[in-house]
Amino acid sequence: MQVSASTRLFAVLGDPVAHSLSPTIQNAAFRAAGLDGVYVALRCTAETLPGVMRGIALAGGGGNVTVPHKEAARRVLDRAAAAAVRTGACNTFWSEAGVLCGDNTDVAGFRAAARELMPTMAGARVLLLGAGGAARAALAALEEEGGAAVTVLARTPSRAAELRERFGGSRLTVRTATDPEDVRGQDFDLVVNATPLGLRPGDPLPLDLTTLRSVGAVLDMVYGAEPTPWVASARALGIPAVDGIPMLIAQGAAAFERWWGLPAPVAAMRAALAGVVR
Repeated sequence: MQVSASTRLFAVLGDPVAHSLSPTIQNAAFRAAGLDGVYVALRCTAETLPGVMRGIALAGGGGNVTVPHKEAARRVLDRAAAAAVRTGACNTFWSEAGVLCGDNTDVAGFRAAARELMPTMAGARVLLLGAGGAARAALAALEEEGGAAVTVLARTPSRAAELRERFGGSRLTVRTATDPEDVRGQDFDLVVNATPLGLRPGDPLPLDLTTLRSVGAVLDMVYGAEPTPWVASARALGIPAVDGIPMLIAQGAAAFERWWGLPAPVAAMRAALAGVVR
């Protein structure tokens, strides 16, 4: 990869960020499309986020935002696409004529990942773990499908209540819980981890799946070089499960198209992960 004065800089911003495979898939996509760009991972604090986003975007590049900054990134934007407005979170940013723009391609990413497990989410009974930016993307995707009954399990009651107020309505039933005991013995078609649990070695499992009466499928938004411990635990119980890799590729492809205005070389993005993940 050659870097010149005209090379456009893109980055994923978060904390932690060293685990991110976004540089792997995006640099492969840039090469496959013959584009003069480079993509890096930058650890970023809440205080430095606004300046880093604006600096990269106004220099002609763009990027992604990961935990824990997605909601803060939405507040930095000058112009937000519909998905970023609906979720109150941003995971993709760029500049148009000096205006900092952003979207939430996690919505499309979640939809694609969920469809690997079930043909439709309409009417599904869903248990959603977490109440941050990733959870908002999941709820927006479920809202688009319509008819789902979602239980948001989050440690902070106010955060869970905020999601119920934002997304509960005619197209989506949302109730909240703050303790795993609140959902013990219940049945769910889909259980989703939208927390950061699993990013760091030694993290506890997001939820002991054996406490539920039945689980149709498991979607872990976290990913790594190997299946996450939670995905492994689900598969050991005979439950179909995917980690965050399908979501990573789908949201990354949508981000690529935002930045370059070109179809994303999805095959090249998948191939880049072949030697990295199992």
